[in-house]
Amino acid sequence: MSTAPLILASSSRHRRALLARLGLEFTCHSPDIDETPQRGEAPDALAERLAVAKATRVAAEAPGALVIGSDQVAALGDLVLGKPGDAARARAQLEACAGREVVFHTAVCVHPPGGRTETHRDVTTVVFRALSAAEINRYVEREQPLDSAGAFRCEGLGISLFERIDTTDPTALIGLPLIWLSSALRRAGLAVP
Repeated sequence: MSTAPLILASSSRHRRALLARLGLEFTCHSPDIDETPQRGEAPDALAERLAVAKATRVAAEAPGALVIGSDQVAALGDLVLGKPGDAARARAQLEACAGREVVFHTAVCVHPPGGRTETHRDVTTVVFRALSAAEINRYVEREQPLDSAGAFRCEGLGISLFERIDTTDPTALIGLPLIWLSSALRRAGLAVP
């Protein structure tokens, strides 16, 4: 079994809560990386590049640790949906998503000390139902999803905005695919569960 300290390379409270579900001791370190998409970069490639960059940055600062990096990119067709940041942009994102499919690309990177780095991409398709302006306004007012890609939180009231979710791992939509991550952590020598 591995005795390396486990570090989540993230400041996301959602990812922290997900990793805590595995019952492992870990710390969180916020990586300082440039998350600007490269010209012509596909959403899935962007998510993976950022997950690897986060894990690599923190691993360089803590060379004896097993580091997990993760990132998520939401795409409405060719448009990448970032975190809205304010209520007006959140409403605009939800208006654009209403009645349409949004694809969430979630990537995770496991960077063990001295071992082989593993990466994984998970794709989740969210089909939004038709939404009225009043529903969008109520949702944004109640949930304040300003720091969430796509302007919703499926672990909260956001679930009421959907017709369906197509995924192989429901935790991927929240930001950390635990099914794959559990296997990767076992391969890295951790006891999960």
